[in-house]
Amino acid sequence: MTYQSVFREGLFAGHTIVVTGGGSGIGRCTAHELASLGAKVVLTGRKQEKLDAVAAEIREDGGVAATYAFDIRDEDVVKATVKQMLADHGPIHGLVNNAGGQFPMPLAMIGKKGWEAVVTNNLTGGFLMAREVFNQCMRKNGGAIVNMLADMWGGMPGMGHSGAARAGMMNFTETAAIEWAASGVRVNAVAPGFVASSGLDQYDPKFSSEVIPQMNGYIPLKRLCEEAEISSAIVFLLCDAAAFITGVTIKIDGGASLNTKLFPLQGKANNKPFNGFHRAVRPKVLDRLQD
Repeated sequence: MTYQSVFREGLFAGHTIVVTGGGSGIGRCTAHELASLGAKVVLTGRKQEKLDAVAAEIREDGGVAATYAFDIRDEDVVKATVKQMLADHGPIHGLVNNAGGQFPMPLAMIGKKGWEAVVTNNLTGGFLMAREVFNQCMRKNGGAIVNMLADMWGGMPGMGHSGAARAGMMNFTETAAIEWAASGVRVNAVAPGFVASSGLDQYDPKFSSEVIPQMNGYIPLKRLCEEAEISSAIVFLLCDAAAFITGVTIKIDGGASLNTKLFPLQGKANNKPFNGFHRAVRPKVLDRLQD
């Protein structure tokens, strides 16, 4: 099997696109779709073995992939690695700022170290990657950047550090879209809600047993998002069909951010998921989901 993308074959032929956090989850899925559409995909992350595994999958499916293991939070390393990417592969046409991570904890219990770790991972690292790709390449050549947010509207109780970082990333997206427009660079973002991705299996047992099983009940479409439904939005924002779209955040949350909690959600929604990712793996924790 190959990736069942809704986009035309060869859409990104001749393009080099960097996907941070490409070793798992949404990043892995997006890298697969981009490679299936002809892009040379540059995978980044902190663990070389995870990147190698995804790159091997892409090559097995007939795509082209390269890997660079480094920490996007280290400014000097980011500068040097982007420079090396350009030397190795030529101009970077697209950047998917997907890397990030968080842990569930109420604000009163988050220490300075934990707060800074999440904010640096989810905001500062993405800024550094975007800035260096812009300064070293896109300022002269143009390009497209897609940043990763989350459903943080109305606050993000239990993950306030991530909510603050994601809100900051939205403002960065809007600011960069204005400042970099003259260089032919479009900057947009996607904001997923609850996604059936590998990250769900990484949370602590209490969160997994008490929170995750209830997720469907707060989503008007009554299900979690598939990784491929995030990837398809990212691919659209990267492609020429979105040439007049910049500074926009697309919510991909099944209407969860609109739910006032005052309107009772009735029964199951007649909504069929799209999952074009032929290598998708369902998180084990989702076996506990309630209807």
